[in-house]
Amino acid sequence: MNEKEPVHCTQFSEQECTKENCCLNKEEIMKYVIVRTYSAGVFSGNLESRNGQEVVLKNARRIWYWSGAASLSQLAMDGTSDPSNCKFPCEVNRIELLQVIEIIDVTEKAEKSIKNVPVWSR
Repeated sequence: MNEKEPVHCTQFSEQECTKENCCLNKEEIMKYVIVRTYSAGVFSGNLESRNGQEVVLKNARRIWYWSGAASLSQLAMDGTSDPSNCKFPCEVNRIELLQVIEIIDVTEKAEKSIKNVPVWSR
């Protein structure tokens, strides 16, 4: 199996796994991403698996409110220039997200920035 072939599925066997049924290839497993859902909000974390519109993230943080980036795209590329005004609660070990509508790859620079935002709590 070459690097571009899907290798990680939660629903399909390796033989059934195709690009059409939204499996991950080797390069996509555990990369750091920002995920936007239809109604649960925005999260960042390591992409463990994807099955259609269902995504599992490990070491995930909810992006409840961000400042210092004009959009999620800029947050994914540059991180935040205003971490003290961001509201990112504590990291959770694992979260399963349904109705995912956007997955954005995060640069190393942005990942470091997101992870360094102080934990917001009440």
